[in-house]
Amino acid sequence: MRKFTFSRKSLGIPYFIFLLIFVVAPLVVLFCFAFSDKNGNFTFANFANFFTDPNTLGTLFYSLAVAAVTTVVSLLIAYPLAYILSRSTLKSKAVMLLIIIAPMWINFSLRISALKEILTVIEGNLAYYPFLNAVIGMTYDFLPFMILPIYNTLTKMDLSLEEAARDLGAGNRQTFLKITLPLSTPGIISGVMMVFLPSMTNYVVLDMLYNSTYIMGSLIGSYFAAYNWHGGSMIALILLAIICIFNLITGGSSEENNQGGALL
Repeated sequence: MRKFTFSRKSLGIPYFIFLLIFVVAPLVVLFCFAFSDKNGNFTFANFANFFTDPNTLGTLFYSLAVAAVTTVVSLLIAYPLAYILSRSTLKSKAVMLLIIIAPMWINFSLRISALKEILTVIEGNLAYYPFLNAVIGMTYDFLPFMILPIYNTLTKMDLSLEEAARDLGAGNRQTFLKITLPLSTPGIISGVMMVFLPSMTNYVVLDMLYNSTYIMGSLIGSYFAAYNWHGGSMIALILLAIICIFNLITGGSSEENNQGGALL
């Protein structure tokens, strides 16, 4: 009988078992429900109904619009802040970074509840501006996830490249557009992935801000609340496909692009 010898590969056994139970098995169940009807027969009708129903397509496009605008707004706010913070020589830089991270330690419901009170004072009836409030809430929630990868990438950048560009006659604008911005692309991609994908499904923000509009996450919740596991599983698979396509487009699987999120 062969004697078992412990090796470093053996340390991966618990993780492998964890993946089988909590990742692979749920995905198998998801696929089974998505491609079957109430009688357990194999069918594509669930997907056909989704792509032919104007209500579900409208929810998909609305979710994409909210996620896209949230990502753009977060990037426009995060990049200048991350750039200034990374180039700062102040001793309080660590404190400033802590201020950015600190809201993430506070309970999510408390943060959104506080934001709701502020928006109520400014707007009165939050139901009048559903899209605007959705973008504000999503940006408020996910902004740190955009700032930190960009900041991490900028702090690792070799500043001698910018100095060399200026020595060769490039102005500040040319240096930024041709040196700084391209080299910070991995951080931008990481931040975009961390903001865009969750923004499509985080329906809690909409619910807490009295937004009656559905996004993909709330649509899945409504299916499962009605015990329609087939429809909910189908939409979950569509979201999974969107995530995979997004990762392929942005090159999210490459090691270089993932370095931007190391600080998280």
